[in-house]
Amino acid sequence: MAEAESDDVAFMRRALALGARGLGQTWPNPSVGAVVVRPGPDGPVVVGEGHTQPGGRPHGEAMAFEQAGALAAGGTLYVTLEPCSHRTVRGGTPCVERTMRAGVARVVSAIADPNPMIAGLGHAILRTAGIEVVTGVLAAEALRSHRGHILRVTQGRPMVTFKVARTADGYAGGPGGTRLAISSPEAGDWVHRLRASHDAIMLGIGTVLADDPLLTVRLPGLEIRSPVRVVLDSRLRLPLASKLVRGAQDVPVWVIAAEDAPVAAEIALVAAGCEVMRVGRGPDGQLDLRAALELLALRGITRVFSEGGPTIGEQLALAGLADEVIVTTSPQALGAQGVVAVRPGLAALLADPDIYAPAESGLVGRDSFQQFTRIV
Repeated sequence: MAEAESDDVAFMRRALALGARGLGQTWPNPSVGAVVVRPGPDGPVVVGEGHTQPGGRPHGEAMAFEQAGALAAGGTLYVTLEPCSHRTVRGGTPCVERTMRAGVARVVSAIADPNPMIAGLGHAILRTAGIEVVTGVLAAEALRSHRGHILRVTQGRPMVTFKVARTADGYAGGPGGTRLAISSPEAGDWVHRLRASHDAIMLGIGTVLADDPLLTVRLPGLEIRSPVRVVLDSRLRLPLASKLVRGAQDVPVWVIAAEDAPVAAEIALVAAGCEVMRVGRGPDGQLDLRAALELLALRGITRVFSEGGPTIGEQLALAGLADEVIVTTSPQALGAQGVVAVRPGLAALLADPDIYAPAESGLVGRDSFQQFTRIV
């Protein structure tokens, strides 16, 4: 029994690693990893594997079964999310049907589909067909991997990762908000990989006006994985000459404005290739962040990477919308008063073990990093 459990964990870990390859590329669908294994003379043998493809189809199970072919019969399917049991307007064969047709004897599923309308249905159909179903293997890891999908179908918003870089003495910007070159080249490359694992990058107009960023993925071979770029711009101040607007034909730019933003500015941005969407303002007079995220979820976005600066990070955290927080710290100090990277509200939340749990930490080049995951 212990040996069988060890195999289940090992193959599920492999499925999770496969699913991670598609993060940022499969929205509006989750990136599901799948592995098909059959008994061999010297132990279990992988005969097929795959993950959800760009655009959300084919699903991971379909890719694994296509690779396995007839060798799947009598084997075990390891999958990071309950196989889908319903047909959609996009058509296609539900994964439970593919699983039954493949003739596997056993399915090991990390977690049930979080959609309350169909949660557990796929597992029930498979059991009714006489297939053994085991659930809960590496469930915590799968919940984190699929957090964007889970939040989208249960709360109507994507997951948000907030990332900020700071100097050794805690500043994200220099006096008066001047830009600082904080991160090492290795940390910069790491951030590009983080961007590539999200569906959208989100930042506030203040950061755009100060830095004129491009916000694309510029690592060799990953350029095509640049996410949608989202600008929170209540008054539509995004300059037409900015790098974002000038590149909008190549990588999408979505601008979220307040309902009272000038129409003439919207017309100009749309003519330049951007999309403009509008939401109301919150009690503080700023853009309603939850409404903005809900709007992104309606467009299919499941994972948002926020590089919007300390102000946006504070607002997201206080609103309960920062699901993952990454803080990188340079060994170099500013040595003067500047823009504080982690504001008091976010700092207090990160220090509360009932709200945030340390997830990962380490070094990237000369910089250290800490990653926290929200647990409530």
